[in-house]
Formats: sequence, structure tokens, C-alpha cells
Amino acid sequence: MFAIIKGELMFALTILGIFILIIAIIIYLEYKNEKNYQKNRHERKEARKKTKPPYDPNEKIQKPLREKKEKAAQLKASTPGAKEKPLVQVKKEEEKTLTDGYELKDTQVKTSAVQEEVKKVPEEKSYDLPQCKYPKFNYSRLLDMGLGEDEAIEFVKELIPQIKTQIPLIKEAMDKEDFHNMERLTHSIKGSSTTVGTGGVSDLLVEFNTYLKTGKALPIAEAYFKYLNQYADDLEKAFS
Repeated sequence: MFAIIKGELMFALTILGIFILIIAIIIYLEYKNEKNYQKNRHERKEARKKTKPPYDPNEKIQKPLREKKEKAAQLKASTPGAKEKPLVQVKKEEEKTLTDGYELKDTQVKTSAVQEEVKKVPEEKSYDLPQCKYPKFNYSRLLDMGLGEDEAIEFVKELIPQIKTQIPLIKEAMDKEDFHNMERLTHSIKGSSTTVGTGGVSDLLVEFNTYLKTGKALPIAEAYFKYLNQYADDLEKAFS
């Protein structure tokens, strides 16, 4: 009788040890992934600052003026003795270039119309959208913990409906631009997926949840969500 109780106690301690090990692995992986993500994000941001010039909405108007002045300078240089155009004539030509396409009689009204048109041009903002290229999902982590092949596959099959249930809720929070709720929902399935395996939907949820902790750009969240649906479908097909 004592031997049976002792065996049950040892089994319980073994199970407890496995759960503690799993929790430690999850904490370590979250720390490592978030550190790498923040480092990569900073590097991409610095690279964009160096390579991409700032957007100037007035460039659309100023470029034709520069080109016209350059052509006039070239023509003057190639024609010795040519008379310089009067200032009034040059000014009228510049106003005509600015108001090309507008059939207005008064020059002042034409200039005002162009200025209003420039104000209406929306400022373009570019985002470094995630590519989400991860290796194939692998559940070898469960096998390393001592589980059999069939047991590991059962864990994966239990993970699939958990992810599928959360996806509509994440979409609803995204439509409301509720980043706090999106972070909470992705965190709830990130832990389960990283415990079961690596790659595929597991890696995506780690990066998606890490971004939502600090990021607030809706286009980036939408890109992650698109890939979440894709990788969840791939996982379901592979283990259905």
C-alpha cells in the first residue's frame, strides 16, 4: 500500500515538474522573441530614415516650375545675345504652369485654386508590413517532453479549435481598433501554441502579440491577422 502511494506521489511530482518546465520555457521564449522583435523593428526604422526621403506634397507643383526655369536657362545659354524676358511675362508663365488644366479667367483665382488643391492631397504614410514567412509547424517540443506521437498529435488537434474560436473575436476588436483587446486575445492562444510546437501559427502569434504590446498601426495589425487566418487553415488541413 505504501509503495502504491509513493508511486502516485512520484508520478504527481513528475507531472508538476513538467508543467514548471513548460512555464519556464514559455517565459524564456517570450522574452527572447520580444527582444529580437524590438531590435529588428528599430533597425528597420533606422534604415527607412536613411533611404527614404520625406514626402513633400508641394513637390507636385514645384517640379514643373524647376523644369521650366532650367529649360529657360539652357535656352538663354545656347542663344547669345538673346533678350531676357520681362519680369511680368515670366510671372504670367509661371502662373500658367501652376494652373494647367484649370479654365479660370482671373490669375489670382487660378493660383488660389491650385493652393487649395495641394491642401487636399492626403499625406501618404508608408508602413513596414510584416512578411510572416515562418518554417512549417513542428510539435517535436512535445516529443522532447516525453509524450508519444499520438499524444502529441492530440494536443495539436485540441489547439486548432482554440485558435479558430479566437479569430472572430480578434477581428471584432480590430474593427473597433481596440489594440488592448487584440493583445489580450492573441496572448491567450500564443501561450498554448508555443507550448505545443514551433513554426507556422506558433511563430506568427508570438510576433503578432509582441507587436500589439506597443504597436498601434492598423495596417500592420491587419497584415498579421491575414496571415493568422492563413496559418490556422494550414494547421487545420495538416492535422484534420
